[in-house]
Amino acid sequence: MFLRSDAPKLSEDEEDRLQNAHMAHLAKLHDEGHLLAAGPILGSPDRELRGLSLFRGSPDEVKLLADQDPGVLEGRYRHEFFPWIVPEGAVSFSHTRFPRSMSEVQ
Repeated sequence: MFLRSDAPKLSEDEEDRLQNAHMAHLAKLHDEGHLLAAGPILGSPDRELRGLSLFRGSPDEVKLLADQDPGVLEGRYRHEFFPWIVPEGAVSFSHTRFPRSMSEVQ
C-alpha cells in the first residue's frame, strides 16, 4: 500500500479512525481466507510505501478485495499488485488473529 501523492490531509483523529478501519478490513479478509499476511513498512511518517499484503487469489479477485480498503476508498492510499508464484510447500502461513484496531496492537 502506498500513500497517494494527492492524499487528503487528515487530522490525528481522522488518521486514527482510518487506520482502525483499515485494520478491521484486513482482519476480515484474513478471517475469510483471502489475506495470508500483512503488515506495515516502518520508517519516516512521510514515506510513500506504507505496508505489504500477501493475498490468496487471482490478480482480479485480489484487486476487487484490496480496493474495498477504507484508505483506498477515501483516496489516501493506492495499491500496486505483483503476482507471485512459489513452489508448493516453499512457504506456509497459519491462520491467526489480526488486530482489528490500534488498541489491539501489542
